[in-house]
Amino acid sequence: MVSRENGAWLKETGRRYVIGTPKAELKRWAKQIEERTDWRHIRDDVEVKLCRSPEGDETFVLCRSASRVEKERAMHDRFKARIDTALASLERRIEKSKKPLDRGLIERQIGRLLERNSRAAGGFTISITDDAAHASGIRMSRAYRADWTDWARLSEGLYILRTNVTQWSDEELWTTYIQLTEAEAAFRVQKSDLAIRPIWHHKEGRIKAHILVCFLAYALWKTLQQWQSRAGLGHCPRTILTEFARIHAADIVLPLAHSSKRELRIRCVVRPERAQTILLERLGLSLPQRLKAPPMTQM
Repeated sequence: MVSRENGAWLKETGRRYVIGTPKAELKRWAKQIEERTDWRHIRDDVEVKLCRSPEGDETFVLCRSASRVEKERAMHDRFKARIDTALASLERRIEKSKKPLDRGLIERQIGRLLERNSRAAGGFTISITDDAAHASGIRMSRAYRADWTDWARLSEGLYILRTNVTQWSDEELWTTYIQLTEAEAAFRVQKSDLAIRPIWHHKEGRIKAHILVCFLAYALWKTLQQWQSRAGLGHCPRTILTEFARIHAADIVLPLAHSSKRELRIRCVVRPERAQTILLERLGLSLPQRLKAPPMTQM
């Protein structure tokens, strides 16, 4: 069973649970995160570290994903640059102002700016003070927080799992939790790509048939995903289907010389582009040169 508890995802297996805890909990394990010992790679881009609670009744698993490191670092840098640019603009406005400015209004503007870019808001120390020597009547000072930057770099790509299972290995705990993302992905594919909803049928038999067709389509989707993965083409069938959807068949229609009332119809497959050809080769597929045309109609 999967549920949401206290802002964290909870996965229950009988009486056992594995929880993905909020990222704020990471600071509790700052010392263990800084230590480079006891980390173990369980996948190419994922390393984990087991930590026992002082009471001994729970296990915490620190997880670091290389892909998440790059993603979160880019987010931090982007939001930090936005805040820096906006604060520099506000600072110039205060310095160039020829009339008194409303200090409360400036502070609210800064608050909205930090709220919009909350990912990097903790990295700045900003103060607004009265300054009678300046026409604006106020002065703004700002500085970077080195401690926040250091912690952001250390915690990027990290998340923590909490469980009352003490017998499982770190890999078993991580694999159990990651199944949740697979279940969420399945729901997402069913609703978007396979359009299981909305259901326009009203009769029970037709509703069940609709769901069965969507289930069979999802089974084919997972088959293509495994096929794609083994071929080293990633894990997203959507990209493969989008690329192959541009391969079309065309009918060549030729009139017969003996009778103007009859025609010759040849159905051919359009030659794939280079990218499509590479995908077909990696998947071990080949397109037919010709397809069987439908029966000729009498004119």
